[in-house]
Amino acid sequence: MSTIFDSIGIDPGIIIIALMAIVVILIGVMISNGMRLTRLERKYKMFMKGSDAQSLEKTFVRKFAQIDRLYEAKEDHEHAIKTLEQHFKVIFSKYGVEKYDAFDDVGGKLSFALALLDKDNSGIILNAVHSRDNCFLYLKEIVKGESYVMLSQEEVEALRKAVNFELGEMSEDEKNLEK
Repeated sequence: MSTIFDSIGIDPGIIIIALMAIVVILIGVMISNGMRLTRLERKYKMFMKGSDAQSLEKTFVRKFAQIDRLYEAKEDHEHAIKTLEQHFKVIFSKYGVEKYDAFDDVGGKLSFALALLDKDNSGIILNAVHSRDNCFLYLKEIVKGESYVMLSQEEVEALRKAVNFELGEMSEDEKNLEK
């Protein structure tokens, strides 16, 4: 064999070193593949832990049933939200209050105008006029921010506050109470 390499002009020692390098590389590849296989086996054992094909099938069936229940609950919640949205369209969600003294001889701002409006600015204005002897309550209808009946100055102010009402906003009276 040596004569074949001698006739080509290649030293047999170089060939042996090259083959040894290839063997070392192949051993490294085998070790890497072995480590990958070990990790894969670990993951497989964890996935199949305590499971045969039937119990794995039961697990899948149980998970799919849970998913179905979640979808049903989601549908119920969406329906409930739509119902609430419909109700919120007609409930009073804005208000405005204007307190005043109806008569010069009665102080303490016991009279008030209260505007209660929905999101379309439709609703009512309650006007409570307090005197020394009596208290009178008047109701006026508001449609889209307008009244078909003439409003007093206090009622106009209460309506303005209600129309401009922002959720979470404090009225002047509430701000004064905090001080």
